[in-house]
Amino acid sequence: MDITSIIIGLVIGAIAAYIIASLTTKKVNSKAIEESNRQADLNVQEARLAAKRLTDEASVEVEKAKLKAQEITSKAEAENERVKQQKIQEAKERYAQMKQELENEKQKRQLEIKELEITISAQQKDLKVESDALDARFKELDTRKGDLDNRDLELMALRENLDKQVQIVQKKREDLDKANEERIKALEKVAALTQQEARDQLLEQVRAKSETEAQSIVRDAVTQAKLNASKEAKKIVIQTIQRMAAEFTIENTVSVFNLESDDMKGQIIGREGRNIRALEAAAGVEVIVDDTPEAIVISSFDPIRREVARLSLQRLVADGRIHPQRIEEVVAKVTKQLEEQIIEIGERTVIELGIHGLNAALVRMIGRMRFRSSYGQNLLKHSIETAELCSIMAAELGLNPKQVKMAKRAGLLHDIGKVAEEETELSHALVGMKLCEQHGEHPVIINAVGAHHDEIEMNNIIAPIIQACDAISGARPGARREILENYLKRIGELEEIAMGYDGVSKAFAMQAGRELRVIVEADKVTDQYADDLSFLISQKIQDEMQYPGQIRVTVIREKRAVAFAR
Repeated sequence: MDITSIIIGLVIGAIAAYIIASLTTKKVNSKAIEESNRQADLNVQEARLAAKRLTDEASVEVEKAKLKAQEITSKAEAENERVKQQKIQEAKERYAQMKQELENEKQKRQLEIKELEITISAQQKDLKVESDALDARFKELDTRKGDLDNRDLELMALRENLDKQVQIVQKKREDLDKANEERIKALEKVAALTQQEARDQLLEQVRAKSETEAQSIVRDAVTQAKLNASKEAKKIVIQTIQRMAAEFTIENTVSVFNLESDDMKGQIIGREGRNIRALEAAAGVEVIVDDTPEAIVISSFDPIRREVARLSLQRLVADGRIHPQRIEEVVAKVTKQLEEQIIEIGERTVIELGIHGLNAALVRMIGRMRFRSSYGQNLLKHSIETAELCSIMAAELGLNPKQVKMAKRAGLLHDIGKVAEEETELSHALVGMKLCEQHGEHPVIINAVGAHHDEIEMNNIIAPIIQACDAISGARPGARREILENYLKRIGELEEIAMGYDGVSKAFAMQAGRELRVIVEADKVTDQYADDLSFLISQKIQDEMQYPGQIRVTVIREKRAVAFAR
């Protein structure tokens, strides 16, 4: 439409120009007019041709524009269809993913429900056992009540009979008193002794005889009790030990970090020792770089701090960037990761032992046990070993399943006071007892933890089990190491206790302090007193010393008579 208008405008313009030219050239001669007319015709003809050409070109452009528009439209429709199909595919994949996640969550919930059902079933069984036991106890009490009622009736009858007999005896006693007075007067005349003197002699003879008989009875009773108790105890302990075999590790107060070459020592030390000081300040340890080839010593009484320093050094050496700021960043990151690892160790330990409902703070402390040692024995391994031994021993003693689980729980927590973060002057047993009390543990467990070193009185059957299993785990050969000074001190104390009694000539500690042999003078110590002396020495050792396991006291009395026949 625009091109046609332009062409019409050009034609009209040409005609107008022709008319104007005609009007302006009226005064020109006819030849000029004809020339002008011819020129005008040519112009008109050219204009028409130009108009036609422009019209054809416009038509071509219009067709091209239509084709281009169709092409763009088809492309847009194809792109729209592709995007639509893509969105549909993504929606299907998302649906499948959500369906799979829902299925996984469903399976997880089903497992949790099954575990809860198992737990509830076990609790129901425990409750049923306890209920049956209570019913039996009630029946027994009812029976005993009936027996007591019958006994009361019998006692009333006996009381009446006794009252009558007492009256008779009282009368006879008065008669006997009179007769005794007369007899005593007669004996005083015959023996030439007063009544008090005769009584004193008789009492002295009776006292000497009674002491001898009493010591003999006590010794026989103790021997018989030891035989029976020792037999049963050895049976239970041996069965428990045979069913329990655990590995152990040895921890030190130092950690050694190995280097690929001594060239790294200079980089670790840093300019004027800045890197070393930064590491010691951040980790709270002492780093020793000496002439030891390809090794750096990390020293600290806190195993967790040593582990943080060791892991930090490992990362710094692997990274190659060692400077104070980087050291602080790495130490902070390693500390956070180690804390997470401690919690993971605690959770894994309680899961492996089947202990449920433990407070999160206690779980964390159990994880910290991994980095503590006692006489060279890893504290976590010792606690796990004690827990297993306690459960086995409780089962062998015939305790109910609830008490067996409680014994295992107390065995795991008995040394929890050794990893307490609060500084205190109390012993680890009392600290552990307070921690268990703070975190809602059962009173039986609290008492067992506090009493396993006889610092408080035991009030339940589980407490002596914990004490015995703790001693078994600690006294196992190879489980613990003692420094030489402590060992020599303990040996010396044993010998000093024995030498403190009269009649002891020599005392020797043998078998790494597990046996004490006492040699007495034959002319000063009798055979009877030798038996009493071994008992007295053992009791004094038990009251005054701390030691793993048990110590055997042997008193040796020997007299040799030598003569020569000539």
